[in-house]
Amino acid sequence: MDTKTTFGKCPYFTSQKVLTGKWSLLIMHYLDGKTLRFNELEKLLTPIAQATLTKQLRILEGHGLIKRKICNQIPPRVEYSLSDIGNEFKPVLNSLELWGDKYIEYIKKNENAVLNA
Repeated sequence: MDTKTTFGKCPYFTSQKVLTGKWSLLIMHYLDGKTLRFNELEKLLTPIAQATLTKQLRILEGHGLIKRKICNQIPPRVEYSLSDIGNEFKPVLNSLELWGDKYIEYIKKNENAVLNA
């Protein structure tokens, strides 16, 4: 698969590429309807490393999913929020939450089958 010709044309490939990273969905979830500072996100995502959070935020910002606002004060304050296109992701987050809850119930009912897979 040629990623240069697939990105921006195949919706599944494009979505997967934009949402890469272990923390991207959780960051999007925590920013849903909120503006958070770096330290607030870091606390919510513990045990994430600062460098990992910085990298993931830059990736999401680079793809246009989040906005980064630098407030003019000393020390500088940086706030993150969902962008307009990031807000369009809310129904997907809601669907993932519903499916995740159903899957947790499935695991509880089928613990042996899931653990031995």
